[in-house]
Amino acid sequence: MTKKISKINTDIPQLKRKKRVAAYARVSSGKDAMLMSLSAQVSYYSDMIQKNPDWEYAGVYSDEAMTGTKDSRENFQKLLSACRNGEIDLVITKSISRFARNTVTLLESMRELKKYGVDVYFQRENIHSMSGDGELMLTILASFAQEESLSASENQKWRIKKNFSEGKPWNGVILGYRMENGQYVIMPDEAVIVQKIFRYYLDGFGYDTIARKLNEENIKTRLGYEWTHSSIMKILKNYAYTGNLLLQKTFRENHITKKTLVNNGELPIYHATDTHEAIIDSATFQCVQEEMKKRASKFRHSDKKPKTYPFTGKLICEDCGKHYRRKVTAHRVVWICSTFNSKGKKYCPTSKQIPEEILLHTTTNVLGIKIFNEAEFHRKIEHISVGANNMLHFHFFDGNVVDAVWQDRSRSESWTEEKREAARQKTLHRRNA
Repeated sequence: MTKKISKINTDIPQLKRKKRVAAYARVSSGKDAMLMSLSAQVSYYSDMIQKNPDWEYAGVYSDEAMTGTKDSRENFQKLLSACRNGEIDLVITKSISRFARNTVTLLESMRELKKYGVDVYFQRENIHSMSGDGELMLTILASFAQEESLSASENQKWRIKKNFSEGKPWNGVILGYRMENGQYVIMPDEAVIVQKIFRYYLDGFGYDTIARKLNEENIKTRLGYEWTHSSIMKILKNYAYTGNLLLQKTFRENHITKKTLVNNGELPIYHATDTHEAIIDSATFQCVQEEMKKRASKFRHSDKKPKTYPFTGKLICEDCGKHYRRKVTAHRVVWICSTFNSKGKKYCPTSKQIPEEILLHTTTNVLGIKIFNEAEFHRKIEHISVGANNMLHFHFFDGNVVDAVWQDRSRSESWTEEKREAARQKTLHRRNA
């Protein structure tokens, strides 16, 4: 009897891979209504993708941007990166204008994504970029979208120019006022803050010190943020607080880049007087402007490159993550956390200033050399993490980390002959006075 043996095929059938789908959403303004619209878009796309059994959710990328050019959108760049890495097969977006506001940007993006096999579906236009006539249709429609953007931009410019010629402010976001029927109306509680800032400055305080004082008093900016160097400067420079307006001091480069430029005579500047109630009188405002110029002249930068030192860019605070900077005090040169220096101990409580001579001595010991050598230091050490309790973590380029604790000089050690002589001269001066 002959045995019959049959081979059984045990190959497991390959499951069809789900299409990895992502979405892109964008709003072009920071207004609350727009941000709510962005949130709604994200929820809509997340729900739509995850409900499709043939799709695998690959995320929703969203931007709050002032322009549709791709370079200015952080999450759009992340979307492109994910596509390059082969993580996405299909991108869904609402319309051409949400994806890009000019034809060149659109086509550059489409051709790059097509190279990686990524399809983009535009819902409003009902077009797939990978379809046979997709690029032709997108080119035509993108041109229309670009012209529509130009038309809207020109209409907006006309309205702005008309308001300027009538002495009406364009921007209503200013501490101390609210816009009502096209006019600034004083908010008394906020006006007090503005007056305090001007008073502090004329009392001799700098931008950073004023910001620190307001933050310590738990006083917020118009939009609820903490005060900074630049926000204080903007308040002090704002001519609107005098009850007058200088309009069209800046303008947009064009409807595509939307880059804001300073108006140096390219367009008319409108000066409207007595348009609203003043918070700061003109004499006080002028005094502040003159004081700002006076202080700026003392620190005017030359064309020379800023001077660097051996530890510039090397010391990183473990508390706040900022770099240490070199500071010359009345008695010695120290390295200090930039946050601690500008905002105070509240914002970086564990950092301490490190005397430069001690930093040099500690680094020399870690490198195992007798005299500090800057070239050797830069060749071997990538950075130094500065921790609490005088701890320094030296990170070498070869991956090694060496810990060291720096020691404060005792008062007797820091009492140098130069300091003794200065103290003697001070005592003699007092006796003779």
